[in-house]
Amino acid sequence: MTSRLARLAKHFYATTTATMAASTKTKTDITLYTVNTPNGIKASILLEELNLDYKVRPISLQDNEQKEPWFLEINPNGRIPALTDTGEDGKPIRVFESGAILEYLVARYDKDHKVSYPYGSREHWEVTSWLMWQMGGLGPMQGQANHFNRYAPEKIQYGIDRYLNETRRLYRTMDTHLAKQSSGFLVGDKCTIADMACWGWVAAGSWAGVDIKEFPNLEKWLYKLLERPGFEAGRHVPTRHTMLDDMNKSQEELDKEAAKAREWIQRSMKEEAK
Repeated sequence: MTSRLARLAKHFYATTTATMAASTKTKTDITLYTVNTPNGIKASILLEELNLDYKVRPISLQDNEQKEPWFLEINPNGRIPALTDTGEDGKPIRVFESGAILEYLVARYDKDHKVSYPYGSREHWEVTSWLMWQMGGLGPMQGQANHFNRYAPEKIQYGIDRYLNETRRLYRTMDTHLAKQSSGFLVGDKCTIADMACWGWVAAGSWAGVDIKEFPNLEKWLYKLLERPGFEAGRHVPTRHTMLDDMNKSQEELDKEAAKAREWIQRSMKEEAK
């Protein structure tokens, strides 16, 4: 897959504004507060897929910027991503939680159903089911696999096995489902927020300790979506997305990289426990 990646469109980057063909995008008042984590890039991928013009405010997790009072006014839970916009009534609106952001953006800005289905249709509820599946299952389980495998101060094998095995089970669920999908997408014949919600997590599978080659249909889906300009642009917001690079690294190399973040993650956990 490395050679295939090399043939894809060039990487796109964003710092304070999205940059892909901005002059042709639909103007909005959206500001996205984000980091290019699996949850963070869901929103930027959708914004690019919808060809919306938006501002980006990178958040420094290492400095606990997400816990500062100004940000808590936007997301009381102190997590990324978060989004602000001007509502249709002309008043400010905030949206937090990545799944809610995806639903807000398609409800308001995808009237032509470019990446969605009409509300109430069978496909709509199928998309919603996969979105909730990711929010309640894939994300939390893989997040815990990441923590116990990379960030815990000591190796607890039971925790590693518990969450890594559950992550692999969830990957297998997707792999089995995609084998039945002639379109190559999770729902129907188009790319939807179901695909966008799951993509960043699967792209980060190596970090959790999952070998994507165990799941051939999922691997094919991962790279098929990356051929879309919106995915390629959106995953690099606000900085270059490097998770796919991890597939070519050894577990030892990944552990060394994790050590750089382990200290501030543990410090942040202690502060939040007060």
